[in-house]
Amino acid sequence: MDTGRRPLWQEDPAARPRLAEPVRTAAVRAVIIVAVTLIQAMVAFLCTLAGSWLAFPAVLGTVAGTVVATWAVLDVWVTRQVWVQRHGVQSQPSSTARELRRERRQARRQQRRDSRGRPAPADRAAA
Repeated sequence: MDTGRRPLWQEDPAARPRLAEPVRTAAVRAVIIVAVTLIQAMVAFLCTLAGSWLAFPAVLGTVAGTVVATWAVLDVWVTRQVWVQRHGVQSQPSSTARELRRERRQARRQQRRDSRGRPAPADRAAA
């Protein structure tokens, strides 16, 4: 039942693959913590300008928030490194290089058989 209309949107392939779930979780957590820390810094600044008694506790909270935000950003980096190390590039030992070596080895064996005048193993079984 094609109506001949174009779809509302077309999905384009992503330029980069999505982040792994643990990395994405750590990144969201870090963004929230950094945002809260920036809000705390703004409150501390405005309280300082207003001469409020809340300025000193706000500054202490901002310093603590900065430490926590730094830790959260480092957590994203470490989580990404660990994920790449565990699930990253999968190297396959049966790669093209191994296949080429196998072909060269078979060609050398065949050459030796031909130079000796012996039949190949498949020919012996047929005889």
